Amino acid sequence: MRFRKLGSSDLEVSEISLGSWLTYSGGIQAEQTRACTEAAFDAGINFFDTANVYGRGAAESAWGEILSQHPRDSYVLATKVWGQMSDTDQGLSGEQIGKQIDASLQRLRTDHVDLYQAHRFDVTVPIEETVEALQKVVRQGKARYLGFSEWTPEQIRTAVDIAGPELFVSSQPQYSMLWQAPEAEVFPVCAASGISHIVWSPLAQGVLTGKYKPGQPLPADSRFANDAMSGSKDLVLNDAALEAVQRLVPVAEGAGLSLPSLALAWVLRRGEVASAITGASRPEQVHANAAAAGVHLTDDVLAAVDAALGDVPVSRPTLAPFAAEGVLRR
Repeated sequence: MRFRKLGSSDLEVSEISLGSWLTYSGGIQAEQTRACTEAAFDAGINFFDTANVYGRGAAESAWGEILSQHPRDSYVLATKVWGQMSDTDQGLSGEQIGKQIDASLQRLRTDHVDLYQAHRFDVTVPIEETVEALQKVVRQGKARYLGFSEWTPEQIRTAVDIAGPELFVSSQPQYSMLWQAPEAEVFPVCAASGISHIVWSPLAQGVLTGKYKPGQPLPADSRFANDAMSGSKDLVLNDAALEAVQRLVPVAEGAGLSLPSLALAWVLRRGEVASAITGASRPEQVHANAAAAGVHLTDDVLAAVDAALGDVPVSRPTLAPFAAEGVLRR
């Protein structure tokens, strides 16, 4: 395993990290969650990413039980706030951030997280209130550093203008061969403030494993067979994308790599990407993903990837659809 510095922090995170969306929030059994988490430690992974809203606390509780069996300084723990936890609990108000960090820490069985992230942007709350509440979490020692996920360039700039470039150390955008949107604006804006990226869905929700074939039914045990994935299905599960993935297969084989390793190494080719968040339901998947750490792709392989992708619509660098757009309240 190789490690990279996370933004301006003193955190060193593994190039491949383990996430918990759709799996440890209730998608798999407790024994599988434990097996995958222990496999991550075995593979040298030290960065674990979750959120309060994953299973409405279930993912945090699962990892609280498992991770508490390991020395606290042996892993880097990240969670998020913003998602709807109840009919009345959601968002990035000062009250909600204060309430949710305490609940997350209780479920995670720790007195602090290493990284606390705004899961999305809250356009219903003045940004000054959100920034102050997040900074308070750090001052109280409940989080070491702050980050955000899927903020627009304007939202990032505004927060930095308020609190300075040291406010955030990380951005968590969707980024993969099939979704290159952050390269256009988010990457440059973050680079100006020394903000690293921990990217989610580097395998395009499993599409870049090659398991989905053009014109064939969805595998019954696949992520896209899950109703929770319906919102992003059209982005990556279309004929153009699936045909491009099939063209990537010989590129991976020619480089001596599996298709997932090629996709993960492609994401990590960017120095500003500190870690690629991967999901796993079996320990062997954890080890297979970890094998992509440190893989160098030659210029010829990168050119072959570009040729294989061709004109896949979602590969065009436009604003990611998951960002919370809207007028900033100030």
